[in-house]
Amino acid sequence: MTMELRESEKAIDVYGEYDVVVIGGGPAGIAASVSAAKNGSKTLLVEHYGFLGGMGTAGGVTNFAGLYGRRNGEMVQLVHGVVDELLERLDRLGGLNKPQDGMQGRIRVRSYDTSSYKCAADQLLLHHGVDILFHAHAAAVLKDANRITHVIVETKSGRRAIRANAFIDCSGDGDLAAQAGVDFEVGDGHGSGLYPTTMFRVGNVDAEIALKAVGEFKAINDFMRLAQEKHPNKYQFPRDGAIIRPQINPTEWRVNVTQIKNAQGNAVNGVDALELSRGEIEGRRQVAAYFEFLRAEVPGFSNAYIIEIAPQIGIRETRRIKGVYQLTGADIEGSAQFEDSIGINAWPMELHTSGGVQWVFPTSSTRAYNDLPWRMLIPRQVDNLLVAGRCASATHEGQSASRASGGCFVMGQAAGTAASLFTGGAFTDLPVTSIQQRLINDGATIEN
Repeated sequence: MTMELRESEKAIDVYGEYDVVVIGGGPAGIAASVSAAKNGSKTLLVEHYGFLGGMGTAGGVTNFAGLYGRRNGEMVQLVHGVVDELLERLDRLGGLNKPQDGMQGRIRVRSYDTSSYKCAADQLLLHHGVDILFHAHAAAVLKDANRITHVIVETKSGRRAIRANAFIDCSGDGDLAAQAGVDFEVGDGHGSGLYPTTMFRVGNVDAEIALKAVGEFKAINDFMRLAQEKHPNKYQFPRDGAIIRPQINPTEWRVNVTQIKNAQGNAVNGVDALELSRGEIEGRRQVAAYFEFLRAEVPGFSNAYIIEIAPQIGIRETRRIKGVYQLTGADIEGSAQFEDSIGINAWPMELHTSGGVQWVFPTSSTRAYNDLPWRMLIPRQVDNLLVAGRCASATHEGQSASRASGGCFVMGQAAGTAASLFTGGAFTDLPVTSIQQRLINDGATIEN
């Protein structure tokens, strides 16, 4: 039986008034808040952890994916703008690795130290005058017709109301949009979605031996197969397509191998509190089991130890708003170009399915990337709200590519830029050419 309690009405203090309020401090939120502030808007970023970086820090991802893509056969950086400032600060702190290629040279990532990322992100936002409210999350909204007037946040000091002219949902889960009544989809629409992963890092690896043994992506999966053949009752791996790679310090390696399911075998629902709680426990169980395999079966790891298990399970997909346009899998495969382009997505479809990972690359050999359209940031029901990051408007397949950090930086910078130009009315009325020109002036890459 479901029980309900009524909370008595109480007054809520107003925390402040801003031009722009950004919810969520991952790549999209970082880019959105910096772009809004550097273009003259009084900006607040609200983040429920005590640090920035989103899944890149809280989820232990430890690399930027989707910044690089193949143009005319050459792998080049295609995502620029705010991210360049962040990379520069990371490098200055000694926390940025050289580019690493994978998938037979079809992808390129930049790995980083998570502690350096946290510091670099703080520095970047403070440099541009962004106010930051940590340990707070969006709990409700107040609206006047089709406009949000205030967001209500839960903090250690109790509930607070924040007023703004424009709001940007970069929460990853579409929390603000859902509370504001925006239409959305969850996962693949069939009770599952992209499966989450609990990331972890190991230290004291013999780098020379390990690199010879598992320096290629495929090699670790060969070791897993051999271990299962030798010990069929001992090793049960959660998925194929494991990825283990060295960090800046080659004695430290990141491990991306777990896959978290619910009791029905579907992907854990990241917006269901009970499933998420059970998933955290299951993720750590899988980490311990896989670490036992690494030490026993993989050269170079016999004396390794676990440095860190990510603070939270790594969520790939939850809510996706149904905006003015939904990015599709066909857009990724077909290297789609849009007149209202706000930048480039250079990551392929990366579909974490049950027991494995399916990669789908663009078919073009000269333009192995696609544009991201302005329309995918615009919800239909709320006039002064934009949504950027993995919860932006896309199909299940389209989101599997655009959710990577490269695309999130692009969407966030566009959203923050648009919010700085927004004087009222509806975001649908804002001329996209004005947004594009400001983005180009701020270093972003728009090809059309």
